[in-house]
Amino acid sequence: MFEFDQYLGFLAFLTILTIGFWLMIFLLTFVIPYWVFGASIERLKELRAEKKAKREAASL
Repeated sequence: MFEFDQYLGFLAFLTILTIGFWLMIFLLTFVIPYWVFGASIERLKELRAEKKAKREAASL
């Protein structure tokens, strides 16, 4: 049915496919949300700091 080199190629293909699948799951469930929420929190901090600086400048 399969020769040995074809069998190794098939196993290599399955291994790469499985690694890619789990990498995509990891990226979509952890890395991307962490990046988006972290960037959003940092942007909100910057906006608050700008508002505070404008209020302090206006009160002087």
